[in-house]
Amino acid sequence: MRPYPPERYDLNLPALDLPGLRLRAMREADADDWHDYLRLEEVTRHTSWRLDGPATLSALIRAYAEPARSNSMRLAIAGPDDRLVGTIGLNEISIPHRRAEIAYDLAPTYWGRGVASEACRKLAEWALRDLGYARIQATVLDTNQASLRVLERCGFQREGLLHAYREVAGASRHFWIYARTWPPAGGVADCG
Repeated sequence: MRPYPPERYDLNLPALDLPGLRLRAMREADADDWHDYLRLEEVTRHTSWRLDGPATLSALIRAYAEPARSNSMRLAIAGPDDRLVGTIGLNEISIPHRRAEIAYDLAPTYWGRGVASEACRKLAEWALRDLGYARIQATVLDTNQASLRVLERCGFQREGLLHAYREVAGASRHFWIYARTWPPAGGVADCG
């Protein structure tokens, strides 16, 4: 099965099994809420984010609205008032190779509630089962224990350590690579 073309990614978004939370398309109006928590050191210390301000995020949101052009897409994790409390999406989309990299972030007030795990699980299953991807991978800074636990809870398998993979705060850092595949390698992950 070939993956759906990126312009169809807004169809049939997966539902989150969390009261009051849902996935929806991102809007430029989300830039301020996104910036409010991405500017916090505790949110970005284990990431390669380089954030200049809400204008940078507005430009990213516009790019995410055109996945065929940006090779990425991002969804808002919206709270009960429909305001953005986190994001999740696919980067480095490769239709010919049927793969993409999952990425997510969450406001600290929602940490420890299973939100990242639920969104990660649902998006990975949707991309593999409904969109036709064969591989969804993730790269995680070797010190980001919380994100490593999220991926492991969601059925991602650790494949190896990527040495000096990305710059973080001016230094080359090591990242673990994880993946879920469809069909599952060795029958480990289930997509349904």
